[in-house]
Amino acid sequence: MTAFDWTALVLFFVCWLGYDPLMRLLARKSGSLNYDMTVVRRVWMTAMTHREIKLVDSQLMGHSINSASFFASTNLLLVAAVASVLFGGEGVLMGFAAVGAEDTPLKLLEIKLALVMLCLIRGLLDFIWALRQMNYTLALIGAAPEIESETDRVAFGQAASDLLNPALAAFSQGVRAYYFALAAAAWLFGPLWLAVGVLSAFSLLVYRQAASPAARAIRQARRLLGPD
Repeated sequence: MTAFDWTALVLFFVCWLGYDPLMRLLARKSGSLNYDMTVVRRVWMTAMTHREIKLVDSQLMGHSINSASFFASTNLLLVAAVASVLFGGEGVLMGFAAVGAEDTPLKLLEIKLALVMLCLIRGLLDFIWALRQMNYTLALIGAAPEIESETDRVAFGQAASDLLNPALAAFSQGVRAYYFALAAAAWLFGPLWLAVGVLSAFSLLVYRQAASPAARAIRQARRLLGPD
C-alpha cells in the first residue's frame, strides 16, 4: 500500500467512525433529522396509548418491518457476492482484477474487497438488530393496556419510544452502511477515488441530516409537537 492509500484509508475510518459523534453535536446545537424524529416517534407512541383500536399503529410498524426485511435480504445478497470474489481463490481474484480500472496487487485487492465487505456486514448486523427491536415494539403496541391516567399514558408512550427509537436508529445505521460501502468500493479504482467517495458520502449524509428540505420539515413539525 502506498502512502496515498494509507491516507485515504485513514480518512475513510475518520469519517465512518466520526459521523455519529458529529451528529450528536449537531443535534445539541441546532437539531438533526434523526434527533427530531426521536421526538416525533415519542409523540406517536404517546398518541398510540389514547387509541382504543391500534390498527393504524400496527400497520405503520408492519411497514417499517417490511422495509428493514427488504434491506436485510438485499444486504445479505451483497455480502455473499463480495465473499464469493474475496474467498473464491486466486483465479477468481485475478479475473476480477483484470476488469478493474487500476493495476492492483492481489493482496491489496483483497484488502479493498474486505473493506467493502466490512461495511456490508456492519449494515447487515444493524438491520437484524433493528428488526428484532421493531418486533419487540410491535409486541408493546399489542400489549398496551387501557390506561386512564394521563401520567401513565405518557410513561408507557415513553417506554415504547425508548424501544422504537433505537430500532430505527439501527435501521438508519444499516442504510448508512451502503453509502460507506460504495465509498469503499471506489477504492478499487485507486486511493483518490476512495478519498473522493468517502468525502462525498459523508458530506451528503450530513447535508441530509442537517439542511435538507426533509430535515427542515421534520424540525418544524417537531417544534409544533411540543417541547423536546
